[in-house]
Amino acid sequence: MAIHNELGRRGEDIAAEYLQGQGYCILDRNWTNMGRKELDIIATKDDVVVFVEVKTRRAGTATTPLSAVDSRKQHRICLSADSYMKTNCIDFCGRFDIICIIYNDDAYRIEHIEDAFRPRPKYY
Repeated sequence: MAIHNELGRRGEDIAAEYLQGQGYCILDRNWTNMGRKELDIIATKDDVVVFVEVKTRRAGTATTPLSAVDSRKQHRICLSADSYMKTNCIDFCGRFDIICIIYNDDAYRIEHIEDAFRPRPKYY
């Protein structure tokens, strides 16, 4: 496994632990639909389905984790979330969060951005 994939997997593990500690119930991790659409973490809290995109970076990296979730990535996440909800017959509120994890040697910092973005139409 490539080092960046290993770092990403570690970040997702940390994010899942963090969410559980905050009272979230993890429904799924790394959910894919036909291999193309992927959601990092799907959780629930207070009758809301929360789709969490996890971005992990080493301190000092040129791009921030948050900047990696651009409008194109947000659109793909929304399509995936719609597919997840249809596949699992979920008919209640959803929210899109981003968890950023910044590694600095053996320590890390977590930033949880609730309701980070909303679905919006994509114009061609």
